[in-house]
Parts: sequence; C-alpha cells; structure tokens
Amino acid sequence: MTAPTTEPPFTAAAIAASLGTLATAFDVRLLAECASTNSELIDAPPADDGRIAIVVTDRQTAGRGRRGRLWQSWSGGSLTFSALWRFQPGAPVPAGLSLVVGLAVVRALEKLGVEGLQLKWPNDVLVHGDKLAGILVELLPGRGRTPAAVVGIGLNLRLPAGASIPDQPGVTDLAAHLAELPDRSALLASLLAELHALFETYAAAGFPALRGAWQQRNAFADLPVRVSGEGRELDGICAGVDEDGALLIRGDDGLVRILSGEVSLRVRR
Repeated sequence: MTAPTTEPPFTAAAIAASLGTLATAFDVRLLAECASTNSELIDAPPADDGRIAIVVTDRQTAGRGRRGRLWQSWSGGSLTFSALWRFQPGAPVPAGLSLVVGLAVVRALEKLGVEGLQLKWPNDVLVHGDKLAGILVELLPGRGRTPAAVVGIGLNLRLPAGASIPDQPGVTDLAAHLAELPDRSALLASLLAELHALFETYAAAGFPALRGAWQQRNAFADLPVRVSGEGRELDGICAGVDEDGALLIRGDDGLVRILSGEVSLRVRR
C-alpha cells in the first residue's frame, strides 16, 4: 500500500544544513527504496571512518520487526532509517540499547511539541497508548570488526486511510498530534542529533545514567500487566526496568527480571 504524498524528498544538503556542526558526525546514505535499511548496514557495513553510518529510505519493502513481524512503511507516510553505531573494542554487549534509542526518539518529538508520548518496553514509542514508532536493534557479527549494533527506527508520519499494523491494536501518526508536519529532512536531523547526544551519554555512563528518564515515560508504570513469550505467561505489576534495561515485574513470588527479546507486554483488561 502506498500513501500519496506531497512531502518534499530527502536531500543530503537539507539534512546536513539541519544538522549544522553535527553533520560531520554522520555518513548519510539516501535510498528511494530498499528491502530493509537494517539489512543494508548489516550485509555491507561501511568502513569505520569515525562517523555514524545512516541509511534512510523513502520506502521499505521487506522491513522486519521483533519476533519476525513485518515492519510496514508507506512511501511519504513514514520515516524509516537505520544507524550503525560502533562500541569501544572489548566493550560488553550493550544493555538497554533499544530503551536508549526509544528515549532519544521521544526527546526529539517532545521538542517538537508532541504530547502524551510514552515508552513501551522494550522498543515501542506510543502516544496515549497508540503506537507511533518502533525500534529494532540488531548486533553486527564481529568477524574481527569493532563490535557494533544496527539501530532501525520506523516513525509513522501520515498513515494512509485504513492503515493497520498486525498485532498492534492501536496505531497513530505524527500528523494526528501536530498542527503541521515538520520538513522530513529537519525531522531526521532532529532525531539524529538526539541519538548522538544519548549515544555519547550511554558510551560514557551506560544505561543507568538514562534509566530515570526512561522510567518517567514508562507506558505501564505501576499497572497490572501480562508478559507472554517463550511458552509462558506472567502476571504482575510493572515495576519499571533495572540498570541493565531488564523489565521488572512484581508478582506473587516477588520481583522477576524479564530479559528475553521475545516478550510481549499487554495491560490486562
């Protein structure tokens, strides 16, 4: 499905102008169409020149989300991009990285004036309970290279009439929450700038430095929830996340840490 759009196309010059002095921190590649922006960076990662590699597409034809789900996007109706972020050599597997990325997206959108933004563990951005954006973090195989992760972000800008996302009861778009959509190049630059700032904080101090900010936006804080996945279900009260980014559920037997990426979180009705 393709949504008609009058949005101006991305241009490298417009993105660089919006980034200002941060433009040199990124290597941005623009694609009219691709199967998956994550796959573009995983299958052929660019040489490490000190910049954060970015792939942006106007239309993604075979995007993927968590648990093998389809990652839908609409030409002109979505902002879909991926970033390749490299860690220090010898660094451990990053804890809470998808939560940090979600926080960066929320902070950028809050600065635009979007209200009611929430974070759903581990990788969704909501507005009043409806999904606005999704995040997929995939670790890049080492094979002698500097450890790295590919961070994919899909943000709904203006969905076509009747659009829906499988397994997601409520969806929304940015157009429903702003009087006027920002220029897409400027919006992308705002997201990249916030990612850059939080990546630097994360690299220096880890997830604990950002945990409180994530907790403030936790969509299910102190609510009764049901966590399902890997053949089990767990009911309890959502107690936030710990310093590793693990979900904390307070049940009859005490506090339980949820680590697996194959977990779905639903408020009990």
